[in-house]
Amino acid sequence: MTTQNASQFFDLHTSGIGYINRIRLVEPKKGEPFWACSIAALRGDTNNVEYTYFDVRVPGTEAARLIARCQQAVEAGSKMLISFKIGDIYPDVFTYSSGDRKGETGVSLKGRLLMIRWIKKDGEMIYQMPKADDASGAPADTAGTPGANAA
Repeated sequence: MTTQNASQFFDLHTSGIGYINRIRLVEPKKGEPFWACSIAALRGDTNNVEYTYFDVRVPGTEAARLIARCQQAVEAGSKMLISFKIGDIYPDVFTYSSGDRKGETGVSLKGRLLMIRWIKKDGEMIYQMPKADDASGAPADTAGTPGANAA
């Protein structure tokens, strides 16, 4: 009689909307290259928005393709707003090596960019995930999204 030991995981997902920045292809000395970016996630009152910053790795093929397509626009100064899902966030403590905060301790929130529901370039919708592809089975929700286009 054989028994199979299936791996089990606890998922921690964070979803929201935010501006993408610092899009880059990371080419480690060991391992495969991967896409990464920063997300300035919006939170709080729409009249007094605050930001939470995430530095994310982009492991999925579709999300990586979409992020790569946004790189040139971000470098040209376009505002790229996305609806996202980040998985497995964790804090990363570091020491500033230059600038006004040199020597001070900082914290970066890291994670994996799992899904992009939609992308807006300078307020114009340029991508929207087909509803059937949403892993949760729920339609993409743009309610309460500043400047969201009605579908």
